[in-house]
This record gives sequence, structure tokens and C-alpha cells, in this order.
Amino acid sequence: MNFGFSAPVGGPLATPDIITRIATEGEAMGYDYLTVSDHIVIPNDINARYPYSATGEFPAGSRVARHEQLTTLAFIAAKTSRIRLLTSVMVVPHRPAVLTAKILATIDVLSGGRLELGVGAGWMKEEFEAIGAPPFEERGSVTDEYLLAMRELWTKSDPEFHGKHVSFSNIAFEPKPTQPGGPRIWVGGESGPALRRTAKLADGWFPIGSNPAHPMDSVPRLRAGIERLKKLTADAGRDPAVMALGYRVQSYGADLPAKAGDGERRLFSGAASDMIGDVRALAGLGVGWLDFNYPGASADELLASMQRFHDDIIAKV
Repeated sequence: MNFGFSAPVGGPLATPDIITRIATEGEAMGYDYLTVSDHIVIPNDINARYPYSATGEFPAGSRVARHEQLTTLAFIAAKTSRIRLLTSVMVVPHRPAVLTAKILATIDVLSGGRLELGVGAGWMKEEFEAIGAPPFEERGSVTDEYLLAMRELWTKSDPEFHGKHVSFSNIAFEPKPTQPGGPRIWVGGESGPALRRTAKLADGWFPIGSNPAHPMDSVPRLRAGIERLKKLTADAGRDPAVMALGYRVQSYGADLPAKAGDGERRLFSGAASDMIGDVRALAGLGVGWLDFNYPGASADELLASMQRFHDDIIAKV
């Protein structure tokens, strides 16, 4: 099992010194990867429904000054040596496909092949409009096409692509990513379109357990999602056995309700011994990547949470 944590990209902890400290000390603790989230702007008026809260409201604590995701990952790559770097997730339609492929290839090369590409189609229509992204209503097809175009650029000596949203030919694209074929593509999201995108285009699935519309907060619910993904992957003519599985935990511990909506045990609620059992249960489902949004209002508090969880749970699995 690979264990990860969220690195700050916005708010009071997102200073160069604190970002560096959290990334390097997390690496020294033995964490395998870190994640960085993605927003380019936060509109003042948001009517779009946020997928990961019961009310659909974008959390007030997320309306903070933010660094750009890929630039932040490049900064962290330069400060670390071993830990893997996961976009969690990159909103694919927010950036032009060829430029994005180049930035990602550069990060992968300069980091020594440590980039993991978590992707999503996006949910905030107002942000799409503010940055001049392709039409929000076409975000699914744009995401699929951009991913195919990026793979073409990363793998072909004479890349060529002609689609509705991106087209290129007669170009040199070098250097290729250090990782053969480019970074692994992880699709975030729990909906039907996200599962179908994973099955057709991705190397892994990376759901969050707390989506009210598509909850994956108990072992039976997560197992059902994995089984559905396996069927879709086989239907797409691909081997389900090669699909990597991850899981993201937004909150954990004794303050969570003990039961999920299906009446089963809520994953990562309760005491350390309960959560150790959850890690083992997820491993039994084939989950190999597991990360947490650790609490902490300061660098000291956040690092203490990371160390405590590592000592009480990760080290004992």
C-alpha cells in the first residue's frame, strides 16, 4: 500500500517555506506520495453544485489565495528527491492540451519520473467561463480528447492528432516524459462518466469516499464501484487486472459517524484499531494507493497529524 497526504496549495500554509517543510518532512516520515489540488480562479458567485458536500456549497475555507497547481508541483519536485507527485485532480479542460502535455512532460523529466496524473473533467461552470476554457457542457468530450492527444505526444516520434478540440501534426515533441508512455493517468470521480473514462483511457481510478451522490464510504459500496469498473474495463477490451486503484479520505477518526448510509461501517471512522482494519480491507479489494487530508491550522499541527497517523496506523499495517 502506498500512503499519501495533501500538500497545501492555498491559504496561510501555502508559503514557500511551509510547502517545502511539509513536503520534505512528509517524505522523511516515509510517505510515498503527495497530492496538490487545482483551481485557477475562484469566482465570487458560484451557482454550480460542489460534488463533495451535502449542501452542494463550495467550502468557505477553500475560498483562499491559491497557487497554480502544476507550477506548485514543479516547485515541490525541486525540493524533494523520492516522493511521488500526484495532481489531485488536474481539471483537464482548464489548460490547452499541447501546452499541458509539455508542462507535464517537463515535470516528469525534471523530477526523475515521479509524476502521477490525476484528472477530472471539472464541476465549476463559473471557473470555466472566467478562464476562457472550452464550453462547460462539452467538458467530458474535451477531457477525453485532450488525454488522447497528450498520450500521442508522449509516445510517438512523429505525433499527429486531429479532433474537434485539438489538432496538430508535423511537430517535434521532445523530450518525452521519463516514464515510458508518460505519467500514469488516474481518473478522479465516482459518477458513471468518470468510471467509463477510467475504463477506456486511464491507468487507475481514484475515487473520494464522501461524494453524497455516489458514496464510496463503506467496503460494500467501494467493492460495488470496483466491480462496476472491472466490467466496464473488460467491455472496453482492456484487462481489468492492470487497473490501479486508489482511494482518497477527506476526514477520519472518532468524530465521524460510525455507520455509512448503507448501514455498514463507515470507512476510517472510529479508533486507530478500526482504521487499521479499514486499511487491510481496502488492500483486500486491491486498493494500492491511499491518501488523507490531514488536519492542522499550522505547519506544526499538520505535521503532527501526519506523524501520529503514520505511527498509530500506517506503521502497524
